[in-house]
Amino acid sequence: MPVTSAIVGANVLVFLGMTLSGASPVAPQISDLVKWGANTGLQTLASQPWRMWTSNYVHIGIVHIALNMWCLWNLGILAERVFDRWTYFLTYTFCGIAGSLASLGLHPNRFGAGASGAVFGLAGALISALYLGHLPVPPRALRSTLKSLVLFAGYNLFFGAVVPGIDNSAHIGGLVCGLILGAVLARHLTSPPDERNSWRQWVFMVTGVLLLAIFFLIRRSVLHA
Repeated sequence: MPVTSAIVGANVLVFLGMTLSGASPVAPQISDLVKWGANTGLQTLASQPWRMWTSNYVHIGIVHIALNMWCLWNLGILAERVFDRWTYFLTYTFCGIAGSLASLGLHPNRFGAGASGAVFGLAGALISALYLGHLPVPPRALRSTLKSLVLFAGYNLFFGAVVPGIDNSAHIGGLVCGLILGAVLARHLTSPPDERNSWRQWVFMVTGVLLLAIFFLIRRSVLHA
């Protein structure tokens, strides 16, 4: 699983680097998390938008990263089979940014970090792709997999709603982005490579423009309120 291994490896390397620099592996200080790229809310909107992406690789302690990487590894087993490598990586990345945007729009004063928005997005993309993609999967296996994915998303959204301190807005933002991307990509998942690659390029170029536009709308709304 090259894509999943690379993403998990990047998250682990950031966490190790943060820990070796002096941050607590159990409960790092906010200053440590900010130093390593966490989402800082108003600061992100005002002058450091790159934090919408880097925050997806920063985690608030060993339990946080362990749970997120466990979920990613299990979803990645399926994602590596359904998507080509670039589609997988770009879907994960754009959904993580969408989760950060949702958090900034609804909670601009809140600090945020973690891969959960991107992980939720990957789950959403898999749900749409499997449901709409007409993939060569036996119907029984397809129903079972879809049920597991829906239960995963539903349970974790409920968990995020009842446990204080969890930013469910990032989860929802990532999930919605993933559902949309999966639905748009589904029609060409089994197309010839050239056609599939061309469609992927258009999909992610348009998605990038839309996310950029949403960022500027949120920025204008929050900073000029």
